Amino acid sequence: MTDKTNAMRMLEARRVPYETYTFPPEIHSAEGVAQVVGLPASRVYKTLVVVRKQGKPLLVMIAGDRELDLKRLAKAVGEKKLRIATYKEEESLTGLEVGGISALALLHRGFDVYIDRAATKLKRMIVSAGCRGINLRMTVEDLIRVTKAKVIEAS
Repeated sequence: MTDKTNAMRMLEARRVPYETYTFPPEIHSAEGVAQVVGLPASRVYKTLVVVRKQGKPLLVMIAGDRELDLKRLAKAVGEKKLRIATYKEEESLTGLEVGGISALALLHRGFDVYIDRAATKLKRMIVSAGCRGINLRMTVEDLIRVTKAKVIEAS
């Protein structure tokens, strides 16, 4: 049995159903997770940390088979310039390891959370549980509601 992450405990406390997928913690990418769990990368979402010129960074969730469009994202969030955080910055800013960064695990840390509009075409998706080697499958509707994610064009 997998130890429960804070994200899993939070979902259970709110009675949000989810399924757990485990995989080797050496896998750090959404594409790698998709291969191991046997699902298309379009259903496995990665959480990227995006740095603003001033203020707290953003968390942006996009499908594993898509690339973040920083210009489109900047326009959607009303910023002039954004950049993707380095791996070292991501870990320092979130307190989580790359490959395990999750908006679900960072709910009380004050990050603005965004999700790419493509997610709204799905019923269920897979996201990190807040540590490498564990992902959660849940409805897109529940993820958006729990994280208070704003739906935007980001890829």
